[in-house]
Amino acid sequence: MSARHPIISVTGSSGAGTTTVRGTFEQIFRRERVNAACVEGDAFHRYDRAEMKVRMKEEEALGNPNFSHFGPASNLFEDLEELFRSYSETGTGRFRHYIHNNDEAELYGAKPGTFTQWEQLPEGSDLLFYEGLHGAVVTDTVDVARHADLKIGVVPVINLEWIQKIHRDRSTRGYSTEAVMDLILRRMPDYVRYICPQFTWTNINFQRVPVVDTSNPFIARWIPTADESMVVIRFANPRGIDFPYLLSMIHNSFMSRANSIVVPGGKLDLAMQLILTPMILQLIERKRRAS
Repeated sequence: MSARHPIISVTGSSGAGTTTVRGTFEQIFRRERVNAACVEGDAFHRYDRAEMKVRMKEEEALGNPNFSHFGPASNLFEDLEELFRSYSETGTGRFRHYIHNNDEAELYGAKPGTFTQWEQLPEGSDLLFYEGLHGAVVTDTVDVARHADLKIGVVPVINLEWIQKIHRDRSTRGYSTEAVMDLILRRMPDYVRYICPQFTWTNINFQRVPVVDTSNPFIARWIPTADESMVVIRFANPRGIDFPYLLSMIHNSFMSRANSIVVPGGKLDLAMQLILTPMILQLIERKRRAS
């Protein structure tokens, strides 16, 4: 953690909705004129798309059916921690881009499913913003969580997370439902070991809970809408959180525990704006004073 070079980390599983949350942060950064250096977690995968397919087949041949994007063997955890450490000390660090689609391929001049070359973050940014799978990962050898000043978990209930992933992978990647089911099963051991424990270290968790039947996520015809959901917002340390103000500003919200507020799903963006804006400004003010 660093007063001069703060780090915000948004972490969540594939299909959890971290990209949507990133959009809210970008709105706040634009409105408050915060110059954020943005890094995506996919850039710290160990293998590109083609290499990962080969490695998965090799691992299966060796009797390991659970080799996945969630575990340390397929990720550069040490490089991610080094980026966080370096940024907290110097305000820069080494990163790259993962190219997801044809639009990004045209932007970066490389094929989808590959990485750009490593480069240094530009100096002079106000803070580092990370969004991805492992923003608060802790293992026997790596502790990414200790370097981040504000850690946000995005954690839909598991059936909703699966529904979102199934619909995304079928619509954007052409996967069958059976293929997505196989992928979910493959990832489950690493999900339990490396994704779930992160939400113990986060400062705030946003968990969307549908209020419609999602008993069998593999036959759901559509994703529950925001209006068909509630969001549980849990604060690891509720000290300083003005819950009466939040309750007055977000209609139909209520407290479920002393450190948790529940808001309608359609009010998630408003809730995030109200909660996160002062926290971001506090980081910027602390940076100003330290500098």
